[in-house]
Amino acid sequence: MKQKKISYSEFKNWKECPYRHKLIYVDELPYYSSNEFTIFGTAIHEMCEKHIPDPENTNPQEIFEESFLRGIDDLKKQNVIVNDNLIKEMFAQSQNICEQVYNNVRSHFGNFEVVSVEEELMEPITEFDAGGRKFKGFIDMVLKTQDGKYHIIDWKTCSWGWNSQKKADPIVNYQLTFYKNYFAKKHSIPKEDIETYFVLLKRTAKKDNVEIYRATSGHRKTNNALNVLENTVINIKNKVYIKNRLNCKYCKFYRTESCK
Repeated sequence: MKQKKISYSEFKNWKECPYRHKLIYVDELPYYSSNEFTIFGTAIHEMCEKHIPDPENTNPQEIFEESFLRGIDDLKKQNVIVNDNLIKEMFAQSQNICEQVYNNVRSHFGNFEVVSVEEELMEPITEFDAGGRKFKGFIDMVLKTQDGKYHIIDWKTCSWGWNSQKKADPIVNYQLTFYKNYFAKKHSIPKEDIETYFVLLKRTAKKDNVEIYRATSGHRKTNNALNVLENTVINIKNKVYIKNRLNCKYCKFYRTESCK
């Protein structure tokens, strides 16, 4: 029997367009595909995951390049046409990120230990009737500092960074709110001992290619996030498949047979 669950990405898909959610999660139509940008993000993530826990014995640029080339090679094997000029630019753009990431993390958090990398969450949703669903997620990295605080980190590769509107977007921030809530439940850790951060890894920024942005999640914000999650689950259970025409522009189903 298929386990009932909901992830942040599924939640976000529903909030953006319930009908697109149906096409992806009910009809199981293919939607996500790899390209140079996703391969770059994956390689940067792998670099962070391997280098930060062991900075003395790992070379961040080598980790990135090995992962990036492997991903590009996989694209070519799938007969995907790649942009060679873009690939060259990405090799150059990765260097500042690779050079800065550990020092920036160390400067921000001081002495720390890496508690986990790619930690899976599969926690029962008990705050409301979720029909037996669990919250599924993968936390990129958790650090613990000398003051006993836990720090949840989500790496975000981007071009030049996030503007103030995106940083304040509640739906964007709810990802870390959910992670904090269910990480606390999983390990029985008081929420006041957990802090959450997006780390922006900027390809095209002229300087400060690594920005550590703290996203706070207090009691009120957590309640708001759980209320929105509850509303989402109710609508998914009731099969409310409304098309959100405001989000058509960048949707791969736009003007296809699947969504006319």
